[in-house]
Amino acid sequence: MFVIRQARVEDVPTLLKLARMVHFINLPADREVIYSKILRSRECFLKAAGQEVPEPHHPARDNGAGSGLRAAMRKSEFFMFVLEDTDSGAVLGTSQVIAKMGGPGNPNYSFKLTRREYFSKSLQTGTSHIVARLHADESGPTEIGGLILQSASRGHHLGRLLSFVRFHFIARHRPLFSDRMIAEMMAPISLDGQNMLWEYLGRRFIPLSYTEADKHCQRSREFIEALLPKSDIYLSLLPPEARDVIGKVGEETIPARRMLEKLGFRFKDLVDPFDGGPHLEAVTNDIPIVKATRTAELGPAIAPAHATGRALVSCLNADGEFRAVDTPCAEERGRVGIPRAAMSELGWARGTTVGVTPLDDAEPARADAKRRERKPKSRGRKVRS
Repeated sequence: MFVIRQARVEDVPTLLKLARMVHFINLPADREVIYSKILRSRECFLKAAGQEVPEPHHPARDNGAGSGLRAAMRKSEFFMFVLEDTDSGAVLGTSQVIAKMGGPGNPNYSFKLTRREYFSKSLQTGTSHIVARLHADESGPTEIGGLILQSASRGHHLGRLLSFVRFHFIARHRPLFSDRMIAEMMAPISLDGQNMLWEYLGRRFIPLSYTEADKHCQRSREFIEALLPKSDIYLSLLPPEARDVIGKVGEETIPARRMLEKLGFRFKDLVDPFDGGPHLEAVTNDIPIVKATRTAELGPAIAPAHATGRALVSCLNADGEFRAVDTPCAEERGRVGIPRAAMSELGWARGTTVGVTPLDDAEPARADAKRRERKPKSRGRKVRS
């Protein structure tokens, strides 16, 4: 059985291996950073369960150390999930969500892309140029990210489960999260960690390698606004190989982007100022998974053959232990029943309060197909339009 739970300290070695598979700013291949993220995540799961957790004191220094991603994580609720194969005990993947990314005095940076039009009356011809301008967002949107699945587990809907659990959890604890959600997608990166936009643009203003700048963001992002230009940057001045990565994602990130776009995320001409990867965004309450998620009571166990559908079912107990599973289910008298094997594996008993997301209703394509099945058949009459 595949179960999603909160990350634990004993997961650090596996998460470090997963982090080395990709180049994510929100899951760097750094043991100390991963360890601190897990501890913060544990605190936040406890708080979400209603436990009193003392807030750690981390005074910001004048050199901008209070503006890094670590500081943003300390100031916001942060949740890290892992996918476990309960048969082997192996952790196969991870994902995370930051309730409020940045805020007043600690903006989230991007490049805003705008088209500029020029026309010469004497020549009777014109040109258009895409310009990039540094954009600082202090609204504190919810950010999803850090989704990594080991290559051997891909193609079995496990990546979808790791992605969906974040929206499911957000719906269950809606007041913690913002009304707008963003996903910063990874641009094409070479095997040695290079990015063409950084080499031809970012590095001309910030004297660091792409990896060094990425790592420094964990401690401080002050250098982004201090060193990057505030005026329009004409992208037509860059070589084609640098322009070509802007707004695009790496090959391994294409499925994740398609999944988010099916859920209503849209590209609104904001890209990462380092690598040019697109920032997608959505209205939180409009995301189908958020809309479809509800709270229910766990009823008596059912035989798998008696299931009427599949759902993502979760429970966060009083000790801050979170577990979720994609399982067959059935509703009876307002309660949700799942197979006895799942209840036993998860340690859930009848009467437990759970979160439920019917997966047919959470995915637009499936929901549309289901509605078409229910649509009355035509009796062959023609109707004029």
